[in-house]
Amino acid sequence: MKLREQVGLNVRNLRSSRGLSQEQLALVAEVDRSYISEIELAKNSASIDVLERIADALEVDPKELFNERG
Repeated sequence: MKLREQVGLNVRNLRSSRGLSQEQLALVAEVDRSYISEIELAKNSASIDVLERIADALEVDPKELFNERG
């Protein structure tokens, strides 16, 4: 699995496990909802700054976005 796909999957799983919609995550992370969707679907890669804001919004260490999950 490519890193972009892994990050997208992790963002989706972490967001869902916290009961957040893409809209809610986007609002807290200060990005557009469609951008969250593109990240989750691995259609777009996010900058380090955006990944940091997403991790903060999800209340996880940014490295959690890169972890392999089984």
